Amino acid sequence: MEKKYRYLFGPVPSRRFGRSLGVDLTPYKTCSMDCIFCQLGRTTEKTVARKEYVPTDIVLSELEEWLNKDGEADYITLSGSGEPTLHSRFGEVLEFIRANSKIPAVLLSNGTMLNLPEVRAAAACANVVKVSLSAWDQLSYGWVNRPHPQLRFDHLIKGQKDFRAQFKGQLWMEIFLIAGINSIPANVRKIADLAKEIGPDRIQLNTAVRPPSEDYATPLSEKRMEALTDLFHPTAEIIAEFKAKRGNHVRANQEMIFSMLQRRPCTADQIVDVFDMHLNEVSKYLGKLIRTGQIRSELKKRAVYYSVVCRDEKDNSCTRA
Repeated sequence: MEKKYRYLFGPVPSRRFGRSLGVDLTPYKTCSMDCIFCQLGRTTEKTVARKEYVPTDIVLSELEEWLNKDGEADYITLSGSGEPTLHSRFGEVLEFIRANSKIPAVLLSNGTMLNLPEVRAAAACANVVKVSLSAWDQLSYGWVNRPHPQLRFDHLIKGQKDFRAQFKGQLWMEIFLIAGINSIPANVRKIADLAKEIGPDRIQLNTAVRPPSEDYATPLSEKRMEALTDLFHPTAEIIAEFKAKRGNHVRANQEMIFSMLQRRPCTADQIVDVFDMHLNEVSKYLGKLIRTGQIRSELKKRAVYYSVVCRDEKDNSCTRA
């Protein structure tokens, strides 16, 4: 993407969606939960208030321009820096994509707002909706997801069931497992039973292979996760990046690498594997970004991660460039 858009990013390589154009509808870390495993860090604005967080007309204008000038991606995804269904007009964005493009529209949601009929109606405009489930009752919901005080686990489950009943597209479910927190087979079976009641088309297991918001959120091994896949119906697939998958052949440059680091910290090897670039080329871009003060390096769990430098160091919050 040559032009810098305010609310669009990418297309970037995605584990699940190939080359995905992202649409960001909320300010950084505006979310209804504060999950211990979140790769974006702790939630800075935990809310269930639905409003127009960013100007929808500008988002649609940027999408129209991108479709006319570029328009090549495998999916267009409502994701980004927070929970997209908190944006009161997210359904209009999905409708615009469906009306003006043949590229499938994806909604990446934690599912907390699906208990509201108007949110279910808007979400039904997507081709694919991904929801989340990483707990089995109110207590575990508090441990793992740290939801807004007004949210109840039974409402989360009912909302996802009601949405499944009316949604004609593909419903995917991500289940994030953390060692010692929600990974005991007996508890995973409880999550699996709830998932079966909801009835997603695909179930995907993830774990904290990227730096989480809390240091105690440690990942499961690939072997342990493989042992849990058959508990789910349909059988779960593992999407955690234990091994890099090549084949995207996406040509990255300094701006694309910086855009990727705005979304999550990465090691040089992860950037190499995502973009299928030579390490020397990645190192050159990282060196330039460090020398210009745009990113920093930090040793975490015996690996060097690169992340975007915060504009406001006083409150440890980052804003998008």
